[in-house]
Amino acid sequence: MKIYIIAGEPSGDILAARLIRAMSLKYPEVEFFGIGGEAMEREGVKSLFNISELAVMGFFEVIPSIPRILKRIRQTISDIEKIKPDAVITVDSWSFSARIHKILRKKKIKTKQIHYVAPQVWAWKKKRARTMYKYIDLLLTLFPYEPKYFTPYHLKAEFVGHPVIESPVLYGNQDEFRHRFNIADDAPIMTILPGSRKTEISRLLPVFLRSAEIFYEKHPNYVFVLPTVQTVESQVKELTRNTKLPLIILNTETDRYDAFQSSDIAVAASGTVALELAIINVPHIIAYKVAPLTAFLARHLLKIQFVNLTNILLGREVVPELLQENCTTEKILYYVSELLKKKELYERQQEGFEKLKTILGVGEQNPSETACDIIINAISNK
Repeated sequence: MKIYIIAGEPSGDILAARLIRAMSLKYPEVEFFGIGGEAMEREGVKSLFNISELAVMGFFEVIPSIPRILKRIRQTISDIEKIKPDAVITVDSWSFSARIHKILRKKKIKTKQIHYVAPQVWAWKKKRARTMYKYIDLLLTLFPYEPKYFTPYHLKAEFVGHPVIESPVLYGNQDEFRHRFNIADDAPIMTILPGSRKTEISRLLPVFLRSAEIFYEKHPNYVFVLPTVQTVESQVKELTRNTKLPLIILNTETDRYDAFQSSDIAVAASGTVALELAIINVPHIIAYKVAPLTAFLARHLLKIQFVNLTNILLGREVVPELLQENCTTEKILYYVSELLKKKELYERQQEGFEKLKTILGVGEQNPSETACDIIINAISNK
């Protein structure tokens, strides 16, 4: 059996790698091909090209990348035609994934077409749910309320669970981390997480870094850590080259999750990383910036009150969201200070995090194994 997996950005790469690992353990005869990053590579999948070329966020930010992305789509289709896989599984990044699936359908290539991570139609573009059945055979969702948006439109949708509940972050080791980087046991740690896309790094890291530098002036006992990924590591190092912070840049998964477990406070871009911080009770805020025109469109198209998944799932704001013009040094420092007082905001967060773990089913299931079984069953019955 041959399976072609496509992950368009680092979070999808991690999710795809866990799926590959689960499949390899249960079905060692399966061969894997596709497009991914460091995580998929560690599972033995050689990527067709570097996924950093696809990791573009925003309506207008993607425009300059269109010719390159179209070239990569053609290259991907050609590779799939050559390999003739039993299934093509795309992970998240629906904008890129949809184009792949549409061409495969048009060419009538005989393969099971599967997408893992439902587009957030409950937030915007609800009409998308009505047409996805034309291009894919199976949709795997992260949340139990999502299948109902797709099944009325003839698409088989199965809930498998959110990958954060099997994240290695749950097993990070604070003692080993402090020993590895020679950090004193009593030194508090601030973790800075400006994202994994180049556009996120360019917009967020300067603001996060300046906030940390001002914070350090009043709190010289702090150590600062910045986990990153290979695709943006050189950009991160360049932007932090002249900082006077006691800053440790991390580039491995082990260091990343050990750092999370060691954190006293974190400032993060919006995304899965915020869920990882929440399920291990790390106090944090999220901040995010996109191009002004992208922000304008988002405000008119999005049908949700919050952008952070913790807040969305709880139905209230427990994690401060500093977006666009509110993504400033002053506001970041204000909320960091409020959290460190361990009063009202801190207590509201910790209470919310406990409820979030119950909603996500932490410790109750393994989404990758569930997804594996559903996928193999779908392929076998094609």
